[in-house]
This record gives sequence, C-alpha cells and structure tokens, in this order.
Amino acid sequence: MKDKSDMIRPEEAIRRILDIVSPLPLERVGILQTLGRVLGEDIFAGRDIPPKNNSSMDGYALRSSDTKGASWKKPVVLRVLEDIPAGSIPRCTITPGTAARIMTGAPLPEGADAVLRMEDTEKNGGSVRIFVEVEKDHDVRFAGEDVRNGELILPRGCVVRPPEVGMLASLGRAFVSVYQRPIVAILATGDELVDIDEPVSPWKIVSSNSYSLAAEVLQCGGIPLQIGIARDNREDLVAKFRAALRADLIVSSGGVSVGDYDLVKDVMKDVGNRMDFWRVAMRPGRPLAFGIIEGVPVFGLPGNPVSSMVSFEQFVRPTILKLAGKTKIHRRIAKAILQEDVPKKEGLKYFIRGIVNRKGGGLVASTTGEQGSGILKSMVRANALIVLPEGIAIARAGDEVRVQILDDSLDLTDVPGYE
Repeated sequence: MKDKSDMIRPEEAIRRILDIVSPLPLERVGILQTLGRVLGEDIFAGRDIPPKNNSSMDGYALRSSDTKGASWKKPVVLRVLEDIPAGSIPRCTITPGTAARIMTGAPLPEGADAVLRMEDTEKNGGSVRIFVEVEKDHDVRFAGEDVRNGELILPRGCVVRPPEVGMLASLGRAFVSVYQRPIVAILATGDELVDIDEPVSPWKIVSSNSYSLAAEVLQCGGIPLQIGIARDNREDLVAKFRAALRADLIVSSGGVSVGDYDLVKDVMKDVGNRMDFWRVAMRPGRPLAFGIIEGVPVFGLPGNPVSSMVSFEQFVRPTILKLAGKTKIHRRIAKAILQEDVPKKEGLKYFIRGIVNRKGGGLVASTTGEQGSGILKSMVRANALIVLPEGIAIARAGDEVRVQILDDSLDLTDVPGYE
C-alpha cells in the first residue's frame, strides 16, 4: 500500500495555495463590463442625487397650507399656473391660491412645499379642485436624499451587482477600475483523448474535462484559454505547458497519478521552479499536483471527470476568485440530515455527490447514487457535496452532516415567496 506520509489534508492544501496567489492588477473598463467584478477604487459622489427637490408623483405642486379643510364634499379650488414635465425648469412661483401640474421627477417650483397626487384632484379648465389635505413635504423627494456630494458610495473591494451599475451610471461614471479577470489556461492530457468534433472509437474518449473545466472557469468569472490535448510524451507536454504560460493560472487534467505515462508531475518539476505537493487526503481527487512554473501557479488535476470537478471546486475556484480580487471565495457550507448510510475509508475526507432539499424547516441530503470517479452523471444530478470527515468509517442515516452547496437551487422556487 502506498505510504500516506506524503499526503496533506485539504485544509492544508488550500492554505498553501492561497498563501501563494495574490489579486491581479487593475484595469479600467466600461460599467457594463464590471458586473460580478471587484471594484479597485473608492467611488465618491461628485454631486447631489437628486440635484433639486422634485416630485415623487404625478400631481400638483402647491402650498400645503392651501389644502386645509379640503374634502370630497367641500373641495378647495386653486388656479393652475403651468404644467411642469420631468426634465423641464419651472418658470412660475407658487403663491397663495395657486398650483402647478407636475410630473414625477420634475423639480418643485419656488413656493411649493408639497405635491398632491392626481387621483385626489379634478382638473377644471384653468383651475384644479383639491379633495384632500396634505402635510408639508408630502410626496417631495429632497435634493441629496439619495446621495450627497462627496459621500463615499461604493468602497474599493465591493462586488458589482446591477444596483451598483445603476449607481455608477447615476454618478456619471462611465468607466471605473476593477481587478482583472484571471486568464486560466486549460490543458487535458492523455493519448486516449479526442476533441469534441473528432471521431471516437472503443479506444478513445471525448475530453469532457476540457469543457467542464472551461465552464467552471467562466462560472467563477475567469477567462478560459483552451490549450488543447497533450499526448503522453514529455515533448508534447512541455510544449503545451510553454504555450499556457501566457495565462495567469494553468489547470491541467490527467497525468498526475503513479502510472508510467503520468508525466505531469515530472514535467512540472522540469519546466518550472517547483512542485509544492501532489497528493491530498481526500476522495475523489487524491492525486492533485500544485506548483509554480516560471511564476505561474499550476494545478495538475486528476483525469477522471468527477475527481477533476471536485478538485476544481475545492482548490481552483477559490484561487480564481482570489486572483479576481474577491475575499469571499469559498462555497456555502450548511448542515443537513443524511438520509442513508454512506461507508468510507478512514484517513480521507470524502466529498460525496449529493442532492440537498428542504424538509420540515431544515435540510436533508441524499447521495446521487454510484460514486465512481468516472460517473459524470452523478455530478449532473448533484446540487451539493456531502463532506464526510477523515476520522469515521461510515456515516449513518440520521446523522447531521456538512454539505457544500454548489448552486442556487435551494434559493430559487417555482412560486413567488410572497404569496
């Protein structure tokens, strides 16, 4: 049996990896390119928003004191001085006994201290009948109510969502500085692999890892750079790794086990500076190499599809997010009640593909069935990974277990939550 002394725990592996990588430099981009990215500068307001007191309703700008005693049985009649559309400048001054018809967003004319909505009035030629009393400041949005000139609105390090994009537009910031998106070179290895559009045979398989890993990179905000398939010889591997060095991060799959043709570990040592580790005490994904080639971090993931994706989730995804300037870089962990017995070997942390659902105010977790590292369908069915610790030989039905949530399926429903 292979000596386990050279294996490190997953917690130690991710610590070593994250100690090595740092956020990428900043770049200046248009605001529609900032979505999901991290701001690299503090955003201060250069003006008040709104710039002037304005109406929050379609109605009439007036003096609140002129509405005293108004009712549906005994309306107050005011003379209408002008119509004020949104975007126009009022010409009139509201004096006792007068009003101005005003649209939502239009600036309040001088002398007005309230707005009465259209539904509580009746136009009558050049005058308007007022049916209700209003208080001072009613339906008025004040200058600087949203944003004050000089106020820090978006701090450096915040992740841009649609509201932040809207705020940047409101502030007139067409371009801002954000952390660069990491370019991630993806390399598959193995003589048995063919690309998606090449003919297959009983001795060949499609390189699904090239595409699932590229999709994973896209999902966490990186830019995949597909290098292709390297054959099981040193010369081709070296050439492919050389081509990948223009990326910020290199991810290869296959060739990191102990077979005669598993050359990636040796090539990583030959081509570059160092290999930090190559075995992690976990299943699936035990053979996992990490190191540096000419200053570029390199992951050598296992070749089996599930092992590759699970390893990506635990180690590569947080690395990409840190490179992109993010600080919240790990998947959400929750607790769930296991619905079946799950045997395992002691000494290894297991990541079991699972389905997590809500039940009775809590979460329950079941496996997706066969857990072989080549069963990609088990990942297709999973919305979580059931995390089982090293020190147990079996997890029993009814046990509380930790689950790593892989998507937003628990947060979305087919009916509105407010019904």
